Amino acid sequence: MNRVIITGGSGFIGTNLIEHFNSKGMVVCNIDKIQPRNKKHHKFWKKIDILDRDKLIDFFKNFKPTLVYHFAARTDLNGLNLSDYDENTVGVENVVDAIYSSDTLKYAVFASSMLVCKLGYQPKDSYDYCPNTKYGESKVIGEKVIVNSSLKIPWTIVRPTSIWGPWFDVPYKSFFDSIRRGHYFHPLGLRVRRSYGFIYNVVYQLDEIAKNKTKNLESKTIYLADYKPIELKSWAQLICKNFNLRPIIEIPKLFFKIFAFLGDILKFFGFENPPMTSFRLNNMCTESVLDIELLKENVGECPFSLEEGVGITCRWMELKEESKNRLKN
Repeated sequence: MNRVIITGGSGFIGTNLIEHFNSKGMVVCNIDKIQPRNKKHHKFWKKIDILDRDKLIDFFKNFKPTLVYHFAARTDLNGLNLSDYDENTVGVENVVDAIYSSDTLKYAVFASSMLVCKLGYQPKDSYDYCPNTKYGESKVIGEKVIVNSSLKIPWTIVRPTSIWGPWFDVPYKSFFDSIRRGHYFHPLGLRVRRSYGFIYNVVYQLDEIAKNKTKNLESKTIYLADYKPIELKSWAQLICKNFNLRPIIEIPKLFFKIFAFLGDILKFFGFENPPMTSFRLNNMCTESVLDIELLKENVGECPFSLEEGVGITCRWMELKEESKNRLKN
């Protein structure tokens, strides 16, 4: 397993996978249509759009990968039609075709999304879907493409939950940023638990999944998350502590509803990322604890605690800010 292709290696999880496998001395390639967010990773980058089937297949044949992680996707929720998410449907078909064309591959890990089911919905099995966004619908189609593909190599579908940590972006970097700037307020009395995952734990899990020593994960669909759910206010307080800030202030939920209404208006008039919308408020108030027992049984304990993960992330943010300020000066 020493030649790895990571599609979407310029994204959040992909960036950390590139770093992880490179540190282990493996030959790594990032297939992505956009340049890496980590400038040190340019040497691993091959500019290919996964919608370009022929170019993708040719590259797989020439690179001769032994392992592939497919993470390239459109992940925002702004699309109005399924065709806006061709990367998640046609793109998956093209990656499957590229895998078929390769005679060196030993394992494939495909990234889906927890949003194949709406937040708070507990699926009965891997094929019980309940999306409430076009993005979620596109990911359902992508999963079905993989399941029905009759691939000759072992594969696993992973559904990342709410993943956070170094190199993250909207929405969880915005969450950390708002706390750091003293702009975060918590709904009064709200205590909900969610399945979240610290990125270094997720990378460890993804590495172990491909090893699949027990073979119990072949042709399975599993969620990626830390094993212990996070309670949102406790998490926010821990972030505050690491930034040496005052404790989180709670305000009545009515104020959040007003802010969400104003955010909906801004979004209607084309503002892409208002700080609060009705959709975000609903997500914030919805408990979502997912079944990750199969992952835990076959991967084992994660290497980083919540406290360690928050500490690492806060230090990373501070170093990025210091570096940015040095460049300005």
